[in-house]
This record gives sequence, C-alpha cells and structure tokens, in this order.
Amino acid sequence: SGCICSPFDARDPKDMNHTKGGLVIFTANSHPSSRELGKRIAERLGVEIGKVQVYQEDNRETRVQIQESVRGKDVFVIQTVSKDVNTTIMEMLITVYACRTSCARSITGVLPYFPYSKQCKMRKRGSIVTKLIASMMCKAGLTHLITMDLHQKEIQGFFTIPVDNLRASPFLLQYIQEEIPDYRNAVIVAKSPASAKRAQSFAERLRLGIAVIHGEAQDAESDMVDGRHSPPTIKTSGAIHPSMEIPLLIPKEKPPITVVGDVGGRIAIIVDDIIDDVGSFVAAAETLKERGAYKVFVMATHGILSSDAPRFIEESAIDEVVVTNTIPHELQKLQCPKIKTVDISMILAEAIRRIHNGESMSYLFRNIAMDD
Repeated sequence: SGCICSPFDARDPKDMNHTKGGLVIFTANSHPSSRELGKRIAERLGVEIGKVQVYQEDNRETRVQIQESVRGKDVFVIQTVSKDVNTTIMEMLITVYACRTSCARSITGVLPYFPYSKQCKMRKRGSIVTKLIASMMCKAGLTHLITMDLHQKEIQGFFTIPVDNLRASPFLLQYIQEEIPDYRNAVIVAKSPASAKRAQSFAERLRLGIAVIHGEAQDAESDMVDGRHSPPTIKTSGAIHPSMEIPLLIPKEKPPITVVGDVGGRIAIIVDDIIDDVGSFVAAAETLKERGAYKVFVMATHGILSSDAPRFIEESAIDEVVVTNTIPHELQKLQCPKIKTVDISMILAEAIRRIHNGESMSYLFRNIAMDD
C-alpha cells in the first residue's frame, strides 16, 4: 500500500483500538471559594481533582502549572466566575492551552455561568463581546463546552465546537414544590415582558397562573443622546430627492407600572436567569406587595449579586431569593440570610460522565421544548 509500517504495528490488532483516555478534572481557579463546585462534582464522580497550580504572580500575570500527565486523556476544566471576571477568563484560557500543549485527547470546558453573556447584542459603536470570548476559548483549544442557562440560547452559535446548554429549572421547580408549602396558591411573575417566556415555562410545568409587570424602568442601556441623533452638518444635495424623507422611528415611552394578571392574596414567584443589579427586582417586589401579594420569592439560575445587592435584598420587600451555585456567593449569604442556594452539581457531574463515556446527552434535555 506504500505505507511505512511502524515496528509497533506487529502487535495484536485488538490492542491497537484507541482505549478510552482517563478522566481528569481540573479547577482552573485561584480563588478557594470558586473551587467548591469542582470539589462537589469530583465527589459525585468518585474521582480526585487533578493537580494543577493556578496563581497570580506579583506583576498580576496568571501562571498555570499542570502537575500530572494529561497525554491522551479526557480533560474537564471547571471554572466558576469569581469577583474578578477578567482574571477568571485568563485562568480558563491558559489552563485549556496548557492541556492542549500537553497533548490532552479532549478538553471540555465546564462554565456553569458563561462570562460576558449579557453583552451578546450589538450596541451603538459597541461590539458583541460574547462572540470574542467564544472565539478565544475555541482558539485556546477547547473541544467541547458545558454551560448552564445561557443569557440567550443563540450564543451557542458563536462557537465552532459543540455546546451543551444545560437547564437549572428542574432544580428550581423542585425547590418550589418542596420548600414552599402552599405553592398551589402561587403565581409566576415576569418582572418585564422580556422574561415572560421563562415565566410561562415555569407556570405551565407547575400548572400555575402567570402575571407580567409592564412599565417599569428597563435596566437595559437607554438610548443615550449621541452623534447618531445629530443632524448632518452640511445638507447633501443630489443624494436623496428633496421630497423624500426617511421616516423616523417613534421613540418608546414607558406606560405607568401595570401588573397584567391577578396577584392579590397570592404568593408571587419572580423568575429570571440572572440576578445581579437587584434594583428592578426590589421595585417589582414592592409593586407586587402593593397589588396584594402576601409573599414574594425571586428564583434565578445565576446569583451574581454584585456590590450592595445583599443589603438591598435584606432591606426590600422580597421574602426569599433562591439561586443555584453556578457562581459562588457564600459571602453574600453571610450579609443576607434571605439568599438560599440550590445545588446543581448533580447535573454537571452527569453531563461529564456521559461525555467521557460517549453516551447520549439527550436524557439531560428531556421535556425541554424549543422555546425553553
């Protein structure tokens, strides 16, 4: 055939089959509290966390040293987002690249919360930063990504590798059924029309009603006055016929706050994917209490809870905030006893096990519709 045979090719053909590489789990985080999720996942899988040193040098550079062989192995790099999100990303990229240059067979990133996922839409003179982060991760050598409740499902399209976007809603639904005794008297609330689809998904699964708050100040970037609003300085003649004028889009005007749906004498459960700046949640809770709701819960997958969020929650009309442990928030819980945590390490561990064993992932996506 013209092939040059290696002397090793004389072995039994059965031995030449590619045996499954070993499973190695790394936590690519220099912050101890962020390694907690990695430990839980490793415990569930019955494996030790791989030996890796991730630290910041005095000049603030990130250094990664892998201290065991990963050649031919399936490596899973677990990274939870700490307070310093940019350091988190660099730790992830350098760890993945170190595994790639050490000849790992496959490198799967496990990022329960994908950083910069809110910047996935084009703003005026801005950029789609999520696409940049996705490209960097693929370039570093990632071969697969496991994440959870992406801010927009379409973010999966930014990657050139397979992405498994797992859902935390089964755990949050279980919490509602087990920890809220009279949840049958609850109503699922969307704090803005944008999150109505998510609220509908929860309401249909719990067989409950839905309410939507409309008219509050949106937390998206307002259309600030910038150069695009200013008229051209010189009248250009000949480009457009004088009688033709481009019709202007009528600016939006928020109506007064209205609650579509009845919340009187009910438990209100506000659902969203991320809770970070809590101002809109606090305002929604006040509105619901005014409309007669006797308890207000907030359920979200990712509890970023930055800056003074715990204090605002503690002082607000919100009775309880339930988030998952995709992001470490032990410090916030000390500041605010209203914050409760749901552990989602089980589904991440099962996803890792299935990918490593070459099993189907569809079991983890059962009963998930296109619009969920």
